[in-house]
Amino acid sequence: MKRTGWVWPGVTGLVLGLLALGPGLAPGFLLSFDMVFTPGPRFSAMTFGLTGTVPRHVPSDAFGVALAHVLPGDVAQKAVLLGIFVLASMAAASLVPTRRVVPRVAAGAVYAWNPFVAERLLLGHWAFLLGYAALPLVAGAAARAAEPGGGRRLTRALVPAAIGGFAGVAVSALVAGAVVLCRPERKRGLAKAVAAVVVLSLPWLVTGWLRPSGMPGAPEGVGAFAARADTPFGALGSLFTLGGAWNAATVPPGYGTPLLAVVWLVVVVASVVAFARTRTDGTAGLAIAAGAGYVLAALGVVAAPLLRGLIEAWPGFAVLRDGQQYVAPLAVVVAVGFGVLADRAADRRLDALGVLAVLLPLVLLPGLAWGAAGRLRPVHYPDAWARAREIVRADPVPGDVLILPWATYREYPWNGGRTSLDALPRYLDRRGILSDAVVIGRTVVPAEDPRARALDPVVRAGGPLTARLAAHGIRYVAFDAETSGNAYYARLGGAQRVLADADLVLYRLPDPARPREDSAPAALAGTAWAVTLMSVVWSFAASGITLATRSLRHPRGKAP
Repeated sequence: MKRTGWVWPGVTGLVLGLLALGPGLAPGFLLSFDMVFTPGPRFSAMTFGLTGTVPRHVPSDAFGVALAHVLPGDVAQKAVLLGIFVLASMAAASLVPTRRVVPRVAAGAVYAWNPFVAERLLLGHWAFLLGYAALPLVAGAAARAAEPGGGRRLTRALVPAAIGGFAGVAVSALVAGAVVLCRPERKRGLAKAVAAVVVLSLPWLVTGWLRPSGMPGAPEGVGAFAARADTPFGALGSLFTLGGAWNAATVPPGYGTPLLAVVWLVVVVASVVAFARTRTDGTAGLAIAAGAGYVLAALGVVAAPLLRGLIEAWPGFAVLRDGQQYVAPLAVVVAVGFGVLADRAADRRLDALGVLAVLLPLVLLPGLAWGAAGRLRPVHYPDAWARAREIVRADPVPGDVLILPWATYREYPWNGGRTSLDALPRYLDRRGILSDAVVIGRTVVPAEDPRARALDPVVRAGGPLTARLAAHGIRYVAFDAETSGNAYYARLGGAQRVLADADLVLYRLPDPARPREDSAPAALAGTAWAVTLMSVVWSFAASGITLATRSLRHPRGKAP
């Protein structure tokens, strides 16, 4: 695609992003499940995965902190979210084998506005969606990986997925590997693809592999994170139509109603068939990736015992628990096939159908519009949080912060009661410790943080807390929810209440022991970061850089 060919898909993505976020673009932060941005964040050991926790947030937290040093935190968040829609639209448009604008725009619209994007956005998986947005670029670059300069192109295309961490890289690696293996000179292309994936993954690979307590698998979470039905077609049908997220609370309003679900199913089937009939470079590999991804997505539904056994054998297979994310390659297939259908309509002089195709995703999924019908609304952190940060920041005595209530997620009143990850560990400058056990229905996925596991019996037992917490290196105890008459207050005898507010209560403990925490060696982690950053700079250092991908292009410039 020529550089000018990016304009209309980019504009379309921007319009879709503005429409999707709606009131969420007002000043303030969007807190939705796992999406947490904070004002004025600082780099810390936690940012780089050096606290002993599982490095799922590496390197996305570092990216967010770096961006917040350039822009205000809430502006940085909105820029990232809008960028996802713009990049997704442009990337999908680049794979449609035509020179016409409308089919490309239609493909971009479907790829940026579908149930997968809606549910992942409400889950707060912005970092994963960055990798999703660039997935078509990965497919295009992988098809040309064996060519001169192919390694640079593929590395550039993988950068958004690398920001997203292991989940985004896993899906992108699936696509890159499948496409490369279906191309001539597959050995050379595969070597470049493996090198690019490994080098860009080093920040979380090193901290994860060298984590002293190992990598947890938690096979009991297979059922909890398995795909679920959000359409009349069951879990497998919901996955095929790009839905099926494990969390029912993330289904957009109105999605799954019989009429709209049937029409959307017809669109998906027709698009897949159109893609299958398209013969261009890389389509075979992309089709294989989509099929393999669908099988992986369905494992938790049709073969849960097998998946649990795999995780028990090697915890690394836990990346397959949240299976729905592996339908992302299928979304690429659907988008490209939809663009091909619009191009065929143009061949038959049915230009009006092409224009309607651009609008069809919005008609079939209206619940994503206007901040997902109001679910994405900006909020400001309470003033008490800022005062707590200043108190903690001014204290020269070392020690960590224990955060109560003893749970991972919150329903802050100032966030409209919407569920979000506890934001205090990222808000404060010190190491924050909370229970990272996840409760889903009747299933409890055990805590992974060694500090949380060590403190769990202390917190849950009766009796005084102050001396026992201080012995574990705790300097502060913060209550960022349920602050009125909390039963834990009576157990903190001898601690000084330094802040009392309806939104946050903060206690300071005397004479804490110096915190000790095992983690991956900082020198090795720093080396990993240096290698990754140098590879990113190298990939963008070539002259004439463009996002264009000519790999899935038919020789005549249009679909047969």
